[in-house]
Amino acid sequence: MDLKEQKQKWESEVLSPLIRKYPERKPEFSTPSGIPLESVSIPDSMDYMEQLGFPGEYPFTRGVQPTMYRGRLWTMRQYAGFATAEESNKRYRYLLDQGQTGLSVAFDLPTQIGYDADDPMATGEVGKVGVSISSIRDMDILFKNIPLDRVSTSMTINAPASALLAMYIAVAKRQGVETRRLRGTIQNDILKEFVARGTYIYPPQPSMRLITDIFKYCKEFVPHWNTISISGYHIREAGSTAVQEVAFTLADAIAYVQAAIDVGLQVDEFSQQLSFFFAAHNNFLEEIAKFRAARRLWAKIMRNRFGAQDPKSWMLRFHTQTGGSTLTAQQPENNVVRVALQALAAVMGGTQSLHTNSMDEALWLPTEKSVRVALRTQQVIGYESGVADTIDPMAGSYVIESLTDEVERQAMEYIQKIDALGGSLKAIELGYLQNEIQEASYRYQQSVEKKETLVVGVNAFEVQEKVELERLSVDPTIEKNQVERLRILRSERDAARTSDLLTRLERDARTDTNLMPLFIECVEHDITLGEINGVLRQVWGEYHPPAWI
Repeated sequence: MDLKEQKQKWESEVLSPLIRKYPERKPEFSTPSGIPLESVSIPDSMDYMEQLGFPGEYPFTRGVQPTMYRGRLWTMRQYAGFATAEESNKRYRYLLDQGQTGLSVAFDLPTQIGYDADDPMATGEVGKVGVSISSIRDMDILFKNIPLDRVSTSMTINAPASALLAMYIAVAKRQGVETRRLRGTIQNDILKEFVARGTYIYPPQPSMRLITDIFKYCKEFVPHWNTISISGYHIREAGSTAVQEVAFTLADAIAYVQAAIDVGLQVDEFSQQLSFFFAAHNNFLEEIAKFRAARRLWAKIMRNRFGAQDPKSWMLRFHTQTGGSTLTAQQPENNVVRVALQALAAVMGGTQSLHTNSMDEALWLPTEKSVRVALRTQQVIGYESGVADTIDPMAGSYVIESLTDEVERQAMEYIQKIDALGGSLKAIELGYLQNEIQEASYRYQQSVEKKETLVVGVNAFEVQEKVELERLSVDPTIEKNQVERLRILRSERDAARTSDLLTRLERDARTDTNLMPLFIECVEHDITLGEINGVLRQVWGEYHPPAWI
């Protein structure tokens, strides 16, 4: 009798009689993506080297580095930024003193959509959900006493990413740091903005042009910088399943790779500067499988579809953030447990970088104490749990390997559908990706309201209590002070040079000239974020999604 027959015998003779007497908690068990979970998993036939291989080798299922965390722990990179550059700089230096190993900058909403703090569109939003950066003077303050040749910096910025990167490069030059020594990431993923987040500015074609300009510039001058962080995080936070998160993220990545090839770059010239960004949600097993499946699928896409020759081009390197949408305002202390489980899944799934959300983020911007607890969560996992002491702790788990295979299979089916529609950009224009995410989000919300999915403290184990947590307050005078700072900047700079640079920018934006060198020159001469993006708005217009999306 083979193993499969033995399992069937056990199910009929042992399991089924017991279930008839003592029913299971649910009629059937499945992951949030709808993948069925067997009562017990057994070994399946597999081509070991084709599906798993060894760590640091194709297909990278088990990790992109041969030693993984036995060599060096992941980058502990807490996402932070609020109010003024001075306040955020203070928080960054506090986190570095507490053992954080990388910076991650959160910008306020006006900065994210290319407006200066004194623009009428910015009224009431300056410094509220991130730091306000309008000029290189703000960026200088933001990184004061932080040596940019020794710290890796991630910036969550998309539509105006070119201008913010230009400011960062200019600040580094003022510090005497060679651009070739800079390490970090800009998110710079405009397709997911069209799909799930909404902080776009320009139509798709000029938006893609800015991205490939960055690819070209950084390949030559900032070779250790990740030129894009292709983001599944916001797709997941908008309501997608884990399978959709993998599929839609990789479909967007395919579009970026093809766009770079179309402007004359060779795949192995730029692909090693691509990075990815995923969410970690609550279903521990599916999340681990998701990360492993994404790595394997991307390796196949890069090697087989795009013909990349360098094994480093096949690697999917990614940052993870725990799921903001999973945090609850009710019983916020429970979020510490959620974040710990999500962070553990990310580590066991092989992330290169990790942000852990703070317990109070469903209520307000996190305090220093709650940020410290979130950082300590990573440190406990890294230094105390033991899971970082072996390279792929879940490899060979029958259920994990089965889930990894199924996530990859279903994600590939989605990618093939998107290809048939004409690619990611066309699928976005048709509303296909948005509709799939909305449907998944609706199904999840229904399951919560019907109590098919339990959320502790929300629809189960509820208590009536007053939240007694310390609260972070943002000074309401910030906007006034930022406006005054801009008034002074404009009065002190060379008006003739400003006019000349903005005229050159308008001219070059109408050509295929790489705009990055001019952006750097502009910011070095105190031209503001809003002024740069104002010129580009005049030349390219603004994107307005179809009314039916």
